[in-house]
Amino acid sequence: MKYPEPIDLSGLKTYSLYDRPSKVTCSDFARPVSPDLKIKDFLELLPNQLAARDLKALVKAISKAVRDKRVVLLAMGAHVIKVGLNPILIGLMERGILTGIALNGAGIIHDAEIAMAGKTSEDVASVLGSGQFGAARETGEFLNQAICRAAQTEKGLGETVGNALLEAGFPYNGQSLLASAARLGVPVTVHVAIGTDIIHIHPGADGAATGKASHYDFRLFCSLVSRLNHGVFLLAGSAVILPEVFLKALTLVRNLGYPVRDFTTANFDFIRHYRPLTNVVTRPNLEGGQGFSFVGHHEIMLPLLAAAILDSCSAGLYTSGLT
Repeated sequence: MKYPEPIDLSGLKTYSLYDRPSKVTCSDFARPVSPDLKIKDFLELLPNQLAARDLKALVKAISKAVRDKRVVLLAMGAHVIKVGLNPILIGLMERGILTGIALNGAGIIHDAEIAMAGKTSEDVASVLGSGQFGAARETGEFLNQAICRAAQTEKGLGETVGNALLEAGFPYNGQSLLASAARLGVPVTVHVAIGTDIIHIHPGADGAATGKASHYDFRLFCSLVSRLNHGVFLLAGSAVILPEVFLKALTLVRNLGYPVRDFTTANFDFIRHYRPLTNVVTRPNLEGGQGFSFVGHHEIMLPLLAAAILDSCSAGLYTSGLT
């Protein structure tokens, strides 16, 4: 076989660059950064491309929801608490931005430990071998007692734990998401998977009470989702449980006749997981609305989002409560 010659390029059919449609133009470019830049100005100078464009659209949707007194819900894994973002979220609750929060079971553990001792998140690798992982006495006793109380009083986990923190007067309640929510009257729901949390290994754990109180919170969460039309649902740091809870809540309220079709969703996480993308960003918006996905560190992305929201709203728009 004869060795081939390089292909002849002289016959290539060309066209004019100036006539060709293009995806990127100078009008979409970023602008130079200047000193003393405000967050609003920072967003405006970002290029009108990809995630930058999506972030602007999300901030606009949240600001509109706040202005129109619509629901803005945040569902989050405990990692958001562990990276120190409670003060950011408490600030958003105090200004009426967040109208509800959903947590997994680990959320109440790390939040309660913050309230009680000002610290949380043990070194699992160093204590797992001795069987001491999750054996903190005060954590198990306080939370399992609160869970039993929630079941006995026909209340939810989030409300009961928050009130129990306030009643105990713990020294770091001001840093607690649950205590602050209870103080402000912001609903917090807790969605537990039995066996996933350290308090389930303690002798005071009551599976029936946990299930009863968590199911109450699921129904409360459904009530919040039923008001989500023209609102916003945010997910941060939960790859499985909360995306599944949200999808079930959404189908339930639609089944009951609530017109939840036109709303905005967004997922924030380190990588693109299947369930958040499918159950939060894509499927809920097939009949209307919009969904966004942002990849990045929570300790950077969520404060940036919060600052952008506050900077885009005037002080007069902040009113707590739902319509």
